[in-house]
Amino acid sequence: MTTSPPPRRILTVCLGNYCRSPFAARVLADLGGAAVEVRSAGLAAAWQEAHPEMAAVAAVLGYDLTGHRPTRVSRELIEWADLVLAMDQSVLDRLYALAGPDSTTTMRLYLDHDRDVPDPMGRSAVEFAYCALLIEAGAARHLP
Repeated sequence: MTTSPPPRRILTVCLGNYCRSPFAARVLADLGGAAVEVRSAGLAAAWQEAHPEMAAVAAVLGYDLTGHRPTRVSRELIEWADLVLAMDQSVLDRLYALAGPDSTTTMRLYLDHDRDVPDPMGRSAVEFAYCALLIEAGAARHLP
């Protein structure tokens, strides 16, 4: 009898855990299935649910953000993860500081070529859609 390897634990992180990281977590979880366990968090999680515009864009793309509750990132969450994906460089810098020099968790930007996922907060519906499409297109590189 063969046992499958444990799921890869992925943590997605943005500023508020309101737009980018909840959507990225949903995409990774849906596409990765049983091979991944995904959570999301923010540096400052002050809202009660996912941003309504991001939830609407997610629904159009076939993803469900209902039930998302923002979570503040912690050292424990970072250590839980095998891989921490930051939505932009400023978030990544803060994660390194929070994790401390002894952390063995792999942390990197979500997009390749050291590109930031632009924060759509306070912008138009088109910017939310663009952000979501970037996140969806970048997901495969993080899945086993």
